[in-house]
Amino acid sequence: MQPIVTPHHMRLVDERASEPIDVLIERAGRRLAWTARDMLGGVYGRRVVAIAGPGNNGADARVGARVLRRWGVRVTIVDPAERVLPACDLVIDAAFGTGVNRDFEPPQLTAKPLVLAADIASGIDGLTGEIHGAALPANRTLTFAALKPGLLLDPGARYSGTLEVAGLGLDVCDATAWLFAKSDARELVPRRSRTDHKWRRAVMVIGGSAGMLGAPTLAAQAALRAGAGIVHCRLPGVEVPGQISEVVLSALPKDWSYQALADAARFHAVVVGPGLGRAEHQPRELWALLTGISDDTPVVIDGDGLRALGERPTLRPNVVLTPHDGEFSALFGAAPGADRFESARSLAAATNATVLLKGPLTIVASPDGRCIASNRGDERLATAGSGDVLAGCLGAILAGGVLPLEAAALAAWLHGDACRSQPVGGMRASDLLDGLTQSLGEVLASHWRDSGGFHASN
Repeated sequence: MQPIVTPHHMRLVDERASEPIDVLIERAGRRLAWTARDMLGGVYGRRVVAIAGPGNNGADARVGARVLRRWGVRVTIVDPAERVLPACDLVIDAAFGTGVNRDFEPPQLTAKPLVLAADIASGIDGLTGEIHGAALPANRTLTFAALKPGLLLDPGARYSGTLEVAGLGLDVCDATAWLFAKSDARELVPRRSRTDHKWRRAVMVIGGSAGMLGAPTLAAQAALRAGAGIVHCRLPGVEVPGQISEVVLSALPKDWSYQALADAARFHAVVVGPGLGRAEHQPRELWALLTGISDDTPVVIDGDGLRALGERPTLRPNVVLTPHDGEFSALFGAAPGADRFESARSLAAATNATVLLKGPLTIVASPDGRCIASNRGDERLATAGSGDVLAGCLGAILAGGVLPLEAAALAAWLHGDACRSQPVGGMRASDLLDGLTQSLGEVLASHWRDSGGFHASN
């Protein structure tokens, strides 16, 4: 996982560096030069304009300009107050860094040069991704030591282009937030053993109400696609709507908690809430389930289940809450702030639960303050039922024994990756089920090959 640090944390990292700041600036400037050269595709006849501000970012750009000139690139250095830039092939934006505290007015560009941002696009708040004044969209951002929240949170993420991290030899091992990657999925996806049977990863899904039966059945199917051995889908107070392949469907009475608890010990994870409805008895039944179920059984609370909890409930870390912004407000009493990492942490601390805060950047927070973010999904996930698929996927991963923080991050990444194999337009939540199968297959393929899981016939 790639570390994410705030601008304040980054200042502390710089202060405790074992090497002088001039050495770090020289190193950063050289990396800028090499990145610029790569973007230009060469040096002969190329023209670069560097917007160099008064701080360390500006110093980085000046070193980069010196190196580029040595290679034969024509470089012009300008002040951030310059309003019109000369024609060039590439602009190095080093006007202001992650600690911007003033509005920025980008200069006008002649033609359409490539833009390389040093650390962060000037004008973007390094903590929240908010824009101060305006910003110059970058094709590529070379950030130093670690990722910053503002590079990942919108609108800053839209201005950052392709992200690259230059470590510079700085120590960020005390980071408390990380960005999830495909390599992390390979490490965390639960593997089956040759002795496994279907009840080794059993998931119970509780949800549904009149007119809302699609939500729990989507969650149940997603749990199967994500690796659950068997899934029981329990529908409180409604008739079973026929049959769904491989999912065990059954009805529960209106007062459903007692019957759900009767065999809850057989299941390795419980997902509750998709399509549950907001009838006045649901909070009572949900709390009866939560107080009666074993502390060792992880529980995913999604959809209407979140509304049934009330404001700032006291739970346990292996309960995972999956709110979007509206559900977050109901749980916390206020909407998420601009610093969404801090918002997720605050709700996790207030409830003692693991929180998966949905959004363009999904952020998972544990009560101890650790966060893992996923930016794998895109706007295709903004469709009815998408969250139900995520909840079911998460239930299966928890049933496989993955700890709540990592399980939620893995589910968010797989959910996002699943949408990328789908059409750009017209995707339905049910299309994600095939996408999950494809994503899991790609993640697991190398492991299975190495372990002899596939046996070709002669």
